[in-house]
Amino acid sequence: MFIIPEYAENILRKLDEYGFESYLAGGCVRDFISGTTPHDYDVTTNALPENIKYVFSDYKIICSGEKHGTITVVSDNNLVEITTYRIDGAYNDHRHPDKVCFTQYIKEDLKRRDFTINSMAFSPKAGLIDPFGGVCDIKSKIIRTTGNPDERFKEDALRILRALRFSSRLGFIIEQQTSEAIFRNKQLISKISIERIRDEFVKIISGKNAGSVLRKYKDVIAVFIPEISAEFNFNQNSPYHKYDVWEHTIHAIDVFNDPIIKLAMFFHDISKPECYTEDINGIGHFKGHALKGAEKTKYIMKRLKFSSKEIELVTDLVKHHSDEINTEYDIKKKLNLLGEKKFFHLLNVLRADCMSKQDFCKESLKKIKDIEVSAQNMIENNICYSLPQMQINGNDLISIGFRGKKIGEILNILLDMIMNKELKNDKTELIICAKLMFYLQNNGE
Repeated sequence: MFIIPEYAENILRKLDEYGFESYLAGGCVRDFISGTTPHDYDVTTNALPENIKYVFSDYKIICSGEKHGTITVVSDNNLVEITTYRIDGAYNDHRHPDKVCFTQYIKEDLKRRDFTINSMAFSPKAGLIDPFGGVCDIKSKIIRTTGNPDERFKEDALRILRALRFSSRLGFIIEQQTSEAIFRNKQLISKISIERIRDEFVKIISGKNAGSVLRKYKDVIAVFIPEISAEFNFNQNSPYHKYDVWEHTIHAIDVFNDPIIKLAMFFHDISKPECYTEDINGIGHFKGHALKGAEKTKYIMKRLKFSSKEIELVTDLVKHHSDEINTEYDIKKKLNLLGEKKFFHLLNVLRADCMSKQDFCKESLKKIKDIEVSAQNMIENNICYSLPQMQINGNDLISIGFRGKKIGEILNILLDMIMNKELKNDKTELIICAKLMFYLQNNGE
């Protein structure tokens, strides 16, 4: 069951040769028992940091975590964190222990950890150490804190979001007492750095069980994205929708696995409540919600310190998610505006949106597929939809006599005429047209 890679087994073996206990601990043990391959391997030991440095003096080591008992060893180009068994002191900042005390007992070390499924250790020599029922909780698919949940969350508020992340990623249910403590302590999330909140948030919405977590723990997410609260139970009163705004958002998030699409769907209708109007028949309308939503999305993502590239990509998808694409000209315009990669992301946004509406809206999936095929054919056949593809450029316009901003304006007019099939993308034809434009411009017509 536990097939340990050679580079990690070397660490255990070497510590054993020097007379120290050592175990694999935490996530890798959880993954082994869950039947998945671990991404990394952490080791815990009764060797003190100075002992670890001595044992691995022939290895490249990183000592940045030494004050908390962690030495990172590079084994066959893989990083392995080796941490001395420890007991944590008080967590006055709700995030990090003020001090740590080293111990010689593995069970004392496991007691300080966050969840039972992470409070296990294994070594080929001693076997599995599971004092808090982690194996049982994995088999029962339960997230439960190791010890009192209020104490665990007050020690480190990041554990609140980690609980949601594990539930989303693994598809486990958060045990009742742990769940109740999450709600009681949710405001402690404000003690966490924005970067850590952002990273956990992305992992939460990217999990296979994201919908269930967002549905049950929406008030927890609203602690750091309060703007979503207006979506809760907001009836759309639309023949196209069978869910309220938040429930529609949840269903849309669950359609695709791509984190960018999930982010776009999380934010795509965030401004619907403020844009809501009703006609005389009581039908709801949301004019302008996409543009306002893009502005709000940009503000929130900046606050959460997403990268400029991520902000631009997601806000553009939100901004254009309600756009109509009906003709070849529309496709070319969107390809020109968004670029190929973002355009195909937009098509998936449109798919996720219509798949979370009334069943009849799913008929639009064929239209979206047709748009995708048309766009792919345009790209493969080098059909002109962008300035670099044109057979005329700024130098040609300068030779005709155009100057300054007028060059870009004329190029874009000519491109639009090409996309609309009023002109061919032929240099001779384009130069003739440009010369005519120059003549008309300079003769007041």
